[in-house]
Amino acid sequence: MASIIINKASAEDTDCIQKLGIQTFTETFAEDNTEEAMEKYLRESFNTEKVRSELNNPDSHFYIAWEEDNPVGYLKVNCSKAQTELQDETSLEIERIYVKKSHHGQKVGQLLYDQALKTAQHLNKSYLWLGVWEENLRALNFYRKNGFVEFDKHTFRLGDEEQTDLMMKKILD
Repeated sequence: MASIIINKASAEDTDCIQKLGIQTFTETFAEDNTEEAMEKYLRESFNTEKVRSELNNPDSHFYIAWEEDNPVGYLKVNCSKAQTELQDETSLEIERIYVKKSHHGQKVGQLLYDQALKTAQHLNKSYLWLGVWEENLRALNFYRKNGFVEFDKHTFRLGDEEQTDLMMKKILD
């Protein structure tokens, strides 16, 4: 495996983020959800206008993991009003760590998580938090390994379906 480089994304990366988001979300969740629910979610969450708007939001930060010229994953973190729920000024939300299935087990997710940690420290945040689907055992194990603990639950809508996300957080030193 070639070395992985993490770069901050900008509005010029809209197409890259959009394609990575669709591919990685589909690879991770398609087999556990209906085609209709997936199509609706992908259409609403990864359309060009929405992705560009998120990239232009000063309270959201995107980072792309590159293996040479190949984007293999990305990170989206939110602070302040860009956070999907808590909107606590002392926290940073990890909204997405998405890695192509071809690169699972190759530490790309860990590198993206490390970038989230650096971003939180740079922004002087007290803790990181996130929501993860209760049935996504791979992600749950990853976050637990990195020191996250469950503190609540919330409903995640995928299409017209409601799923339960576990809310997890990690207090920073």
